[in-house]
Amino acid sequence: MSALLNSTQSILHDAYNYYLWTLSLADHRTRGWPLVDSPLPTMLYTVLYLAIVWAGPRLMKDREPFRLTWALIPYNLAMAALNFYIASELLSASTKLKYSYVCQPIARLSHPEELRIANAVWWYYVSKLIEFCDTFFFILRKKENQLTFLHVYHHSTMFSLWWIGIKWVPSGSTFLPAMANSFIHVLMYTYYGLSALGPHIARYLWWKKYLTILQLIQFTTAMIMGINGIKSGCDFPLWMQYVLVIYMISFIVLFGNFYAKAYIEKGKKALYGEDAVLHNGFSSFSNSVMSYSQTDSRKHQ
Repeated sequence: MSALLNSTQSILHDAYNYYLWTLSLADHRTRGWPLVDSPLPTMLYTVLYLAIVWAGPRLMKDREPFRLTWALIPYNLAMAALNFYIASELLSASTKLKYSYVCQPIARLSHPEELRIANAVWWYYVSKLIEFCDTFFFILRKKENQLTFLHVYHHSTMFSLWWIGIKWVPSGSTFLPAMANSFIHVLMYTYYGLSALGPHIARYLWWKKYLTILQLIQFTTAMIMGINGIKSGCDFPLWMQYVLVIYMISFIVLFGNFYAKAYIEKGKKALYGEDAVLHNGFSSFSNSVMSYSQTDSRKHQ
């Protein structure tokens, strides 16, 4: 028993020393920024999010759904504005610094444009926390069919992974996926903000399908970027590039499956006169994604 206790203490001591060593590699420029220094806030918010995902539908089971049009419109338009700011900052600063879209090494400089990039990446990380509200709106409106694995997986992992980004690599090639995803989120949140105005507006919003295609293009491009970085020896943490590739593959599979069911199968059913209404879950407000659902515009009222 004593030997087991000593062994456990040794493992914990080594793990703590390893954690301290990793902290020494963190980017000094973001030290002291809100939520950045310790992983505990990010972990706590993520655990709380998952707890609400589990408990929320049970608490709403015998209650009437809330009509949240008054909240959905400003929320979506505000998120569109935030993502536009993030994307614009990253595009402007990276252009001035002549960043490479293929492989941009990490630069921990205090140059004003470098700090603009770090600041924009921090806001991108924070936006993933705000996007937890997407799920909470679903729960309050009793749209449990929209709380799919894809939705919860995307929201819970993005927030955690981007804490790593802002902590260790808020520059270099990190800027590109954040910039691309933010631009797509501008279109996504604008779409849902307008669709929340009602069917008389929603029927003119024909471009949801194409945002899903843009997302799949983004995931594929990011995967290729990661593979190229591994093969070329890009001056960027190797393990992060492997994680990027694996993470993008998971999205390609999940979103590809969604696209096939939501559009290809729907088209076939319509062609053969079958019921084309699909009830796949979706995240109408996601972060990295646009189309998690085939829910029509009436669900946004």
